[in-house]
Amino acid sequence: MNIARVRGSAAVLGVAVALCATACSTGKSSTAAASSGAPVTGKITLTYLQKQGDQQYFIDEADGAKAKAAQLGIGLTVVNLGDDANQTVSDVQAAVAQKSSGLIIVPPDPAVGPQVVQLAKDAGIPLLTSDDQVCTNGPDPASCATANLVPRVGFSGTQMGTDVGKKAAELFVKAGWNAADTRTISAWKQDVTVCTDRVKAAKTSFAAGAGAAVQDIDVATDNTPTGAQDKVAATITANPGVKHWVLWGCNDENVQGGVTALQNAGVSADNVIGVGLGAYLACKDWGSSQPTGMKAALYISGKNIGALAVQTMYDKLKNGKAFPQEADAPTTMVDATTWQSAGVKCS
Repeated sequence: MNIARVRGSAAVLGVAVALCATACSTGKSSTAAASSGAPVTGKITLTYLQKQGDQQYFIDEADGAKAKAAQLGIGLTVVNLGDDANQTVSDVQAAVAQKSSGLIIVPPDPAVGPQVVQLAKDAGIPLLTSDDQVCTNGPDPASCATANLVPRVGFSGTQMGTDVGKKAAELFVKAGWNAADTRTISAWKQDVTVCTDRVKAAKTSFAAGAGAAVQDIDVATDNTPTGAQDKVAATITANPGVKHWVLWGCNDENVQGGVTALQNAGVSADNVIGVGLGAYLACKDWGSSQPTGMKAALYISGKNIGALAVQTMYDKLKNGKAFPQEADAPTTMVDATTWQSAGVKCS
């Protein structure tokens, strides 16, 4: 454990609590109403804080949130947290100081969750997460009791992974590959609970549908294309006898990076089955005339999640409607022949 970091975080939290003690005591009546569960009668303003706000999925999510806020006639500020957990605390403090009526967050690191929860609680501001889970009393949502998880709007990680693994198994069986010279790669940022849920379900689903036992290789990445490319490239080098590769991961970035690494290593697209998650990068390959190992992808609409998160927060603030513990949006499996009709937007 990094003691200095822990002490630094504690100090930041102390400052945040002190800030809230002064700022929140003179907050608008809407904040007090939200805290008590009563409907807000004044102007509603929300802050949507997103990790990796420059990724296409989160750009779409922000667009969906903005459109819904405009429709509802409420204020919305979108904040890009990048990958900085420390910045997350500062930006939540800023939202509190600006008297935001409600906070929606996708944290870059789940470990910062309890600090964010405490800041919102002390300020009397409702907190909702989108996409990723946050635990109220611990850094790891995977070991958190359901009662201690912050209400979330997103996609079912288990269902998404199941769909990806099922599709990968179908394509593997259709290809007629020998399991002995095939490997599956599971690529994801391993400290993100929703990613682990997706990958775990994909493994289980693939194993059930493949009809043969294929060795799986876990690859730890940072959930970016370049990060995945570097790690998968090393995996390829370490497994020189493999002829066929099946890839899945937490998002399109992981699969796209893996497909690129295999291409650079001279592996033919015919010997690669990549099943993405998002489709916003997969469609770029399908829009070109070049062969690609990206054979399918599960389409998830960030716009739908952004809009649903804002609507859910609005219903809480305006009508006193309790948050659902989980609110899931639908998904669609697409490929080179169906992505355009499904409405996929390429990044």
